[in-house]
Amino acid sequence: MTEILCGIDWASDHHDVALIDPAGTRLARRRISDDAAGLGELVSLFAAQGGGPGTVKIAIETERGLLVASLRAAGYEIYPVNPKSVDRYRDRHHLARGKSDAADAMVLAHILRTDAHLHRPLPADSGAARAIEVLARAHQDLVWSRQHEVNRLRSLLAGYYPAALAAFPDLATRTALAVLAAAPTPAQAAQLGLDDLLDLLESAGRGRRRSEAQRLAAVFAAPQMSQPAEVEAAMGAAAAAAAGTITAMNTGLAALQQQIGQHFRQHPDAAIYHSMPALGSILSARVLGEFGDDPTRWPDPASRRAYAGSAPITRASGRKRLVLARYIRNQRLYDAVRWRAFAALSVSPGARAYYDQRRAAGDGHEAALRRLASKLIGQLHHCLTHRITYDEATAWPQPEHQAPAQAA
Repeated sequence: MTEILCGIDWASDHHDVALIDPAGTRLARRRISDDAAGLGELVSLFAAQGGGPGTVKIAIETERGLLVASLRAAGYEIYPVNPKSVDRYRDRHHLARGKSDAADAMVLAHILRTDAHLHRPLPADSGAARAIEVLARAHQDLVWSRQHEVNRLRSLLAGYYPAALAAFPDLATRTALAVLAAAPTPAQAAQLGLDDLLDLLESAGRGRRRSEAQRLAAVFAAPQMSQPAEVEAAMGAAAAAAAGTITAMNTGLAALQQQIGQHFRQHPDAAIYHSMPALGSILSARVLGEFGDDPTRWPDPASRRAYAGSAPITRASGRKRLVLARYIRNQRLYDAVRWRAFAALSVSPGARAYYDQRRAAGDGHEAALRRLASKLIGQLHHCLTHRITYDEATAWPQPEHQAPAQAA
């Protein structure tokens, strides 16, 4: 059967489709709707040209959505192509820099005709890995949203209620939110008695800690500048609403954490991930979700490091050669491996020694963390490839001339 190359210019409510053969001859062009009827029309279009799963390659500018999921489930080979790459390929076909959805679909099809070997098909990750990715991304999005809301609340409190900032360095804690809900203005906080504060601490799960209640009472009783009463009341209402939003976010995060833990424990790679230093359930889920579990996707540690952004990039021309940090990367994955490297400093003697070595060699903190993250990614790749758990002595072997420390 003849191979068919398909380009799909994706949109929110419709998609432009172009089909060509390996010689570049246009076979069909169509606009389909973003629903089950559109999917059926697309599959019929393939069948009319004698194509189906195994003979049709599809290039599209996204790897998500119901259309991609449905085509993937049907067995079609899908190549997600970065929109920036499509923009550069477009100049090969339209020197006047014209653009249309139908023309972009044709450009995508030609990308597979000429350069399919330079693009990776959608990885064959298991359903379990994709479910973990969805949950981990939702959790991370909610963490970022909560931090945005906490920053907004902090800015609001600084304008009328500095005592709250002095009392609670972390406004996302249950104690801070419980007190702000009960006393969203400094006038109300000053009226809280010791018993009131003990009750609030108990409701927040801190127990009836008298020393903490006395500390809060002293902070709220201290003299401070104030807004006019009407303005203070309005700002208090805004702060109470923000505190309620953060409380709801904390509830959502707890529910997602529970779901992540349940899904991750059932994954075949869970034991390997949990054996790695500084990889708890949340960070493990983020790393696994972004790397996936397709055993053919990552042929070596270098490919993982490049995707995570921990590997540098080199720019060389003539006598000039620059080695720079990589900023075109999977930002979610980089965030996870960076925090994992930071946490490993306190739990892995080998990681700590390597970080100290890089700092002594002149690396800054972030540069040393990137190098450490690269080492840890390599160790993870080795363990996953050989299906073994992490061993500190094997991962960080001591030089032969360095004798192990004597026990005290």
